[in-house]
Amino acid sequence: MAAEKFIVKIEEAKEGENGRASRGPVYRNLLAKDGFRALTPGLHSCWDIFFKSVEEYPNNRMLGEREMVKGKAGEYLWLTYKQVYDLVLEVGNSIRACGVVQGDKCGIYGANCSKWVVSMQACNAHGLYCVPLYDTLGAGAVEYIICHAEISIAFVEETKISEVLKTFPSTGKYLRTLVSFGKVTNEQKEVSGTFGLKIFSWDEFLLLGLDQKFDLPIKKRADICTIMYTSGTTGDPKGVMISNEAVLSIISGVDHHLQSINEEFSERDVYLSYLPLAHIFDRVIEELLISRGAAIGFWHKDVKKLMDDIKELRPTIFCSVPRVLDRIYSGLVDKLSSAGLLKYTLFNIAYSYKLRNMHKGYKHVEAAPMFDKIIFNKVKEGLGGNLRLILSGAAPLSSSVETFLRVVTCAHVLQGYGLTETCAGSFVAQPDVLAMIGTVGPPLPIVDVCLESVPEMGYDALASTPRGEICIRGKCLFSGYYKHEDLTEEVMVDGWFHTGDIGEWQLDGSMKIIDRKKNIFKLSQGEYVAVENLENNYSLASCIDAIWIYGNSYESFLVAVVNPNIESLECWAEENGITGEFSTLCENPLAKAYILEELSKIGKEKKLKGFEFIKAAHMDPIPFDMERDLLTPTYKKKRSQFLKYYQHVIDGLYKGAR
Repeated sequence: MAAEKFIVKIEEAKEGENGRASRGPVYRNLLAKDGFRALTPGLHSCWDIFFKSVEEYPNNRMLGEREMVKGKAGEYLWLTYKQVYDLVLEVGNSIRACGVVQGDKCGIYGANCSKWVVSMQACNAHGLYCVPLYDTLGAGAVEYIICHAEISIAFVEETKISEVLKTFPSTGKYLRTLVSFGKVTNEQKEVSGTFGLKIFSWDEFLLLGLDQKFDLPIKKRADICTIMYTSGTTGDPKGVMISNEAVLSIISGVDHHLQSINEEFSERDVYLSYLPLAHIFDRVIEELLISRGAAIGFWHKDVKKLMDDIKELRPTIFCSVPRVLDRIYSGLVDKLSSAGLLKYTLFNIAYSYKLRNMHKGYKHVEAAPMFDKIIFNKVKEGLGGNLRLILSGAAPLSSSVETFLRVVTCAHVLQGYGLTETCAGSFVAQPDVLAMIGTVGPPLPIVDVCLESVPEMGYDALASTPRGEICIRGKCLFSGYYKHEDLTEEVMVDGWFHTGDIGEWQLDGSMKIIDRKKNIFKLSQGEYVAVENLENNYSLASCIDAIWIYGNSYESFLVAVVNPNIESLECWAEENGITGEFSTLCENPLAKAYILEELSKIGKEKKLKGFEFIKAAHMDPIPFDMERDLLTPTYKKKRSQFLKYYQHVIDGLYKGAR
């Protein structure tokens, strides 16, 4: 590496010794070449972040939800910072009135809403470990987390109460108090009574601490503020312990990065909260926005109407995952293709012109101001009209979608990368640098990064193009896995967190995620297959939306299950005179042959080895989803679950292809 534009080397490479893998040079962001920024004096906890903003911005809008009128979502109704603060103190007094003290565990289970944040801030105020539960979790995982974390009190969305009650009697040893975000039925009170569980509606709970006042305990930076259970692609979820210092550090790093590109958050910002608050990505972004006195509006829990929420809220910041951005992209492309020849042609002229200028180095706001005004403004208005920053995380965003959105949204579209264990973002791309499309950008100015060689997969951190497992060091790292020192020691070695992801340094100092260390398997002829890398390559085929590839050491070839792209498949069927519903087409042998042929083209294009080609494929018309437990809430594949669900399909594919 010779042209490190955004990073600086702080330690030399180390050759492997005593059976240890070799390690590449250690780099950090150029902004931090003289050391990381000191944390803000006087801020020692997440509570301090909120309290400081209440003092600075008491009358600013803080939390907003849409008013429901006759079943339809209306305008946003807002609580100010001071109103939220007063409510948090009430909730905190009621929590303490139940006998809950500093260091106890408090669960929060439900979709994002104002009461979610209020409950979280009450935990922050009284030094409780906040333990979020994804709102997509079923009773099994909920039971495991309540027992493992020893949750004594839980705040629960009204519709989730029945899921929690299913976990009894096994959770009864720990869970003593249940608080609904809404109401509680008489039947639920009766069931709770049989288990000795105290259950309250939201309004009933607030009365508990009405005449009581509890002092807030002293909180330190080293204190744990949350145990965040990873969604878990295999086995039971792990409880990631995150300290106040980790959250304060990551906020400092993101802040430093945004200031360096003149895009820092301010009290004028408006954010749409729909990614799960139970996930570190959204939690950290909301903490950062709260530190700036910004407004947070919540979606009304219907992903099909997310665009309606966007138009009503008119956000300036939008954090998303690739699956949602793919939907936005597909919606825009569909509208474009049905807009008529003249509009279609004008759009393509404008798009090509602006993209060409962006490639020349123009900032997106300067690349085609006239076209922005007359062509792309319609896209901007469709996204509320005020959007200036779109952040994508949790999974790779395809380069074609990223490029398209960078051109047409008139906003910065940036990919980031991080894990729960690194307290969300460790890398974030730079705006207006098209060379970074397809990468996650350079490290944030709060972490040190190196690559470690993975010889069994052929990745060398000391090669001219360094590739290896991404290892991260810094104060934003987790404090360990709760009750699992053995698992902590597996991933934390000499102060370095081993992510399990394979990265490739780019010449400018940005990182490209190319593989996953654990997802390799050996075929019967002894060849190793890095499955995520293959899936990333095959996903470039426009005829499919998603793919899961499988192979094992008893077979010599790979098979796959794919979600075909409905437009591509129907277009192919029309051209070939084949009729039928989408689900029927997925069963058609000719359609399967077409999909396999297209995948083979990609394989040849990417110069894949013979054993990396897919020999047989099953077409599932139903997209891979969380309902069948195939994906985590952050859209990562649960590979063991895929195998379990599609076992009969896999057996049939191997039998038919031998």
